Amino acid sequence: MEYEILAPAGDLTCAEVAINSGANAVYLGLNAFSARASAENFDDDSLIALLKKAKLLNVKVYVAMNTLVKDGEIEDFIRALLKVWSLGVDAIILQDIFLGKAIKEKYPEIILHLSTQAGVCNEYGAKLAKEYGFSRVILARETPISEIEKITKIIETETFAQGALCSCFSGQCYFSSFAGGNSGNRGRCKQPCRKLYSYDRTGYGEKAYALSLSDLCVGEKIEKLKNAGVVSFKIEGRMRRAEYVAAAVKYYRLLLDGATETQKEKALSDLKRTFNRGNYTQGLAFLQDKRFLSRAVQGHLGEKVGVVKVENGQYVIESAIKCGEGDAFKVFRKGREIGGAIYLKANKRGFIISSKNRLLSGDNVFITTSKATNDELLKGSKRKEIFLNLRFAVGEQAVVSCDELVFESDFTLQQAQSRPLSKKDVADCFMKTDSLPLEVNFENVEIVGDIFLAKSQLNAFRREFYSALINGNEKRERLEYETFKVENFEKGKQQKTTVIASNFGFYDAEKIDIAVYKPNDYNEELNESFLQGNFEKYLYFPCLLTTKDLERIEYLIKEYCLDGVYAENYAGVQFAKERNLNVFAGTGFNLTNKIAIDELTKTPFVKYYAVSKELDEREQMDLMKENGFVLTSGNLKLMDLCYCPFEKSCKSCDKKSIYSLTDENNRTFPVKRYVLATGECRFETYNCVNLIGGKNVNNKILDCTLFSLDETTKAIQVKDNEEKQKELYLNYTAGHTKKSVL
Repeated sequence: MEYEILAPAGDLTCAEVAINSGANAVYLGLNAFSARASAENFDDDSLIALLKKAKLLNVKVYVAMNTLVKDGEIEDFIRALLKVWSLGVDAIILQDIFLGKAIKEKYPEIILHLSTQAGVCNEYGAKLAKEYGFSRVILARETPISEIEKITKIIETETFAQGALCSCFSGQCYFSSFAGGNSGNRGRCKQPCRKLYSYDRTGYGEKAYALSLSDLCVGEKIEKLKNAGVVSFKIEGRMRRAEYVAAAVKYYRLLLDGATETQKEKALSDLKRTFNRGNYTQGLAFLQDKRFLSRAVQGHLGEKVGVVKVENGQYVIESAIKCGEGDAFKVFRKGREIGGAIYLKANKRGFIISSKNRLLSGDNVFITTSKATNDELLKGSKRKEIFLNLRFAVGEQAVVSCDELVFESDFTLQQAQSRPLSKKDVADCFMKTDSLPLEVNFENVEIVGDIFLAKSQLNAFRREFYSALINGNEKRERLEYETFKVENFEKGKQQKTTVIASNFGFYDAEKIDIAVYKPNDYNEELNESFLQGNFEKYLYFPCLLTTKDLERIEYLIKEYCLDGVYAENYAGVQFAKERNLNVFAGTGFNLTNKIAIDELTKTPFVKYYAVSKELDEREQMDLMKENGFVLTSGNLKLMDLCYCPFEKSCKSCDKKSIYSLTDENNRTFPVKRYVLATGECRFETYNCVNLIGGKNVNNKILDCTLFSLDETTKAIQVKDNEEKQKELYLNYTAGHTKKSVL
C-alpha cells in the first residue's frame, strides 16, 4: 500500500518544491474561502499551472475551502467550488458537514474531504461523514490512537504528522474572534494563543507562552499511525517557507520509504533548522508528553549547535557542526531567548558569532537559518521518465508514440532537395520539453528516405505532441451552478429559555424550558436539582469524547431517562440517532447559513439548534426557525483545551474548579476545569467579560457554566432586561451582535 505524504502549498513555489521533494499530494487555498487567508494562496492561473505539472507527475491536488460560509456568500462559494473542481482538482476540503451534504447530493461526482475543523475524533463523527458523502476525514489533532484505529475501519483517514498545533480543539476556537473580530473559523486567526499569559497557580505565576504548543513531529511513530490504518500524513504549514516544506516532505519520505539512521538524523536536523517550535511534541494521539507546551519559546527555535565561550571579547562556539556566511542563530540563557546572532567567521574549534546582545559563557546557541541547508533542500526536481518512438518516412505522416499515445502530424513528409532531416535533428528537437517536467528517452528514431522538414514545422509538431501527452489532464466538463432549494424560514412565536449549568437548585427554575446539565465530573451521578426540575433535560456533549466517555454518557442518559444531548460536535448527531435520543445542536456546530440549517433540521432526532455565536443580530435572526436558538447572555466560551495547561503535574495539582489566565493587558480569562469518564482533566477558557445581547430573540440560551447558584438565579431573573443584566455583570460585551466577524 502506498501511503500519502500531503504537503502544504501556500503558493506555487512551495507546491513545486513539495512535488520535487517527494510529496504524493499537495493542498492549497484559493484567494477566497481559505482557512489561511494570510497565505499568498492561488488564483486561476497559478492553480492551472500547478495542475498541469502535478497531474503529469501523478501528484494529487486538494483545494481547502474550509471556512465557515455565511448565507450571503453561499452562491459565490459554490460557484468557486464548482470552478476549481472543473479545473481538475482531486478533492475539495470543507468544514461545514451539512453544507457538504447538500453539495454532494446535487453534484455527486465531486470528491469531498471533511476538514479537521469539523472535529472528527471518534467513530460517530466518522459514520456521519461517510453517510453524508465525504470520501475522507481529516482527523482532529487531538484524536487518540485508540480512536484512530476505530475510525480508519469506517472511512479513509488523514492525520497531521508535522507542523503547528492549535491550542484549542479543532474548529472550536473563538479567542481571535472575540478579541478582535478576526475569526479563525474564517481563516483570519490573529493567534492570541501565542502571546504571554500567567495562571493563578503556584509555579505558573510568571508571564510565559502559557497557551503556546510545540510543533507536532510524530517522527518514527508514523509507523503506529500506519498500523492504525491511516492512509494520508499531512504536513501543516501553508504560511511557511519553501525550504520548510522541502525538509518536512523529505523527512517523512525517508521514514515511509525506509532509511538508515544516519539519513534520518540528517533529515531531522534539516527540518529543525527550517522550523522548530519547542523541540517538537509527538502530539495528543500518543498522550501529552513533556514537550507538548512551549512556554518559554513562541517562535522558531532551530537546532542546537553549541555553547558560547567568551574569549578576548569574541563569542566562540566550539562545535563540530559546520556553519557559514549567511547563517543566523538564536541564543538562550536558562531556557529563555536573549537575542539573535549571525555567523562571523570560522576558527580552529568551530566558529565565531556576532550579536548585538551581551552574551555569556554557557549560553546555548541554536541555528535558525542555515544557508547551506536551504540551498541543498531546494535543489533538484522531480521528472517523469518517458520513452519515445519516432518514425519519419517520405510520403507518410510523421509519427511519435509514447506508451499508449500514438500521435500523427497533420502534414505529409516531402522528399528533400538538399540537406535531409537527420536522427540527431529529431532527437535534439524532442529533448526540448517546453518546461514540462519530463526526462526524455528514445527507444527508436527511424528516418526513411531523404526528408525535407522545416525547423519551425518540426518544432510545432513537437509542441503539439507534448500538448497531446498531457491531454489526459484536461479540464473536466464545467459544472453549472444550480440554485439550492431551501424553504423560507418561518419564525415561530414560541419563546423558550435554555440554561446551561451544573446546578439547577434555584427558585426560578420554572422560568427554564430546557436545561443542559454540564457536569464538573462525568464520573459523578447527576445533580438532584436537575433531575427533579420540570423542564426538558439534556446532557452536555463536549467536543472531544473517547469511547469510554461516550459509554458513560450513554449510561447517564439511560439511567436518568434524559431527553437527549446538547452536542458541541457533529458526532452528537450520529450518537443520538443510534440511540433514539433528541439532539440540541449547540453553538459548536458553527451554523452560519440556511443550507446547513435546512440539512440539519431534516435530520431525524435533531430537535433544536443554536446558530453561530460569531454572527451579528441580523445574520442570526435570518437563520431562525421555530426551533432555533441564540446564545444571548452569560458566560462566553472561547476555547476548549484538550490537554493539561499545567504540564500534567498531577501530584502537585491544587485541582481548583476555576483558574484565572491573565494576559499582558491584565485582562483575566476564567479557565474551567472538568473531568471526563477517563479521569482526564479538560479545560475551557472563557471570555474576560460576560455576554449581553439578543433582546429581539425569542429562543435564548443562557450559559451559566461559571456562575454560582446565586449568580445563576439572578441571571435568569434579568435575562430579558438588558439594563439589569449590565448591573449584574458590571463588565460585559455585546459580542458580535452589533458587528459580525470578518
